[in-house]
Amino acid sequence: MITQLLNTLFVQSQGAYLRLDHDTLKVEIDGQTKLQIPLHHLGGLALFGNVLISPFLLHRCAQDGRQVVWFTSKGEFQGRLVGPTSGNVLLRRAQHEALDDPKKTLSLAQRFVEAKAKNTRTVLQRAVRERPPTPLLLRALEEHKWVLKRLPQASSLDEVRGLEGQASAAYFAAFDDLILTEEFRFSGRTKRPPRDPVNALLSFLYALTINDCVAALEGVGLDPQIGYLHALRPGRPALALDLLEEFRAWWADRLALALLNRRQLASKHFEHRPGGAVFLNESGRRSVIEAYQRRKQETVRHPLVKDPVPIGLLPHLQARLLARYLRGDLPEYPPFLGK
Repeated sequence: MITQLLNTLFVQSQGAYLRLDHDTLKVEIDGQTKLQIPLHHLGGLALFGNVLISPFLLHRCAQDGRQVVWFTSKGEFQGRLVGPTSGNVLLRRAQHEALDDPKKTLSLAQRFVEAKAKNTRTVLQRAVRERPPTPLLLRALEEHKWVLKRLPQASSLDEVRGLEGQASAAYFAAFDDLILTEEFRFSGRTKRPPRDPVNALLSFLYALTINDCVAALEGVGLDPQIGYLHALRPGRPALALDLLEEFRAWWADRLALALLNRRQLASKHFEHRPGGAVFLNESGRRSVIEAYQRRKQETVRHPLVKDPVPIGLLPHLQARLLARYLRGDLPEYPPFLGK
């Protein structure tokens, strides 16, 4: 798969070869040219897995200050090539300056929570359309409606966090009503460690999505540990957790519900450990990872991109939009809102 988003070329087709022909970048697969594009149209390249690039193209990218980023085929960040004059130091300086600016920090936190609340409400609305609504589902919808109305008026970061927690509590209070199989039940969110199979599944999917968010932020040159909604702590990827909020319900939770409701997971996929902890076993992890990777290949519409976008590239797209906002190229950060 070869995708161009926001002047960055994403190449996921295994065995692809990128080379330079005068001032044109050509992508070849099995000796056939699949894409050619003027190099000056591109601000960066993102290569996933077994993708080859010619030395001349690498030299040209370094000379022009065009970033080349390598990821594993699963999307884990591996490394980055930048030229002698890189904008990364300026971007990270802007990232720190935004953290020191209460207005920008508050604005970003509001945008992350807005996206989380709207995407969570979409999940709840879908459930209400598909089955008779329960009192808890209706209450969660009303709570999210109120939070979204109150959010723009929030005057402090603590107030934004409080609103996020209020919406999240109402959502998880109704989450059991989203599970259609009697084999699994959910009585509340537990973590470190998860205390039941549903929590184990959610925690595992959140971990996978966080890794994708970290890779996306690293790939664009942002520091994953400098966040705005989540407090800074040593070793904590606060910005990746901020970005995760946009995808938590729409991506991870919806996939968890699909796996449970379609009975693709069963009790045999989980193990109970002494002390009450529950985790996916090897077979369960393999099934979830396979479903997660398939989901990443599906495409969706993004309001800022003409062509459909693979879901797995959404964190990369949002990371680039966030970088543009921090640089001052956008008046505000546009979070991802799913349908």
